[in-house]
Amino acid sequence: MTWPSTTVTVSARVPWHRAYDYARHPDNLPSWASGLSSGIAFEHGRWITQSPMGPVAVEMAPENLFGVLDHEVELPDGTRFHNPFRVVPNAEGCLFVFTVFQTEGVGAEAHAKDVAHVRQDLEALKALLEGDRP
Repeated sequence: MTWPSTTVTVSARVPWHRAYDYARHPDNLPSWASGLSSGIAFEHGRWITQSPMGPVAVEMAPENLFGVLDHEVELPDGTRFHNPFRVVPNAEGCLFVFTVFQTEGVGAEAHAKDVAHVRQDLEALKALLEGDRP
């Protein structure tokens, strides 16, 4: 069995390596990922962020040459989610590509809200890196 999914793609006018280098640092999450982070700290060897769901742990993929920003999120109840996220070179710019899974128990309306929030966050990252936002 596989879960339904929606892949959100946002194009940015910034070199992929610059976008990747910024987005790969968890301490930058509060500046663009409002759906996940309103504050973050490194505690007991883990990145802990304050989210709408309460404190969650975030584990990013190791630094790599391919723009992979996959990350695991652990909710307060211990549930873990894998979030596939890439920065893909696109001529002189890049694409942010994030897949949102509609996991078991998540209805179509809740999934649509998750997708909208991811799009909003990726647009915020784009604006920040392109200099269109303070």
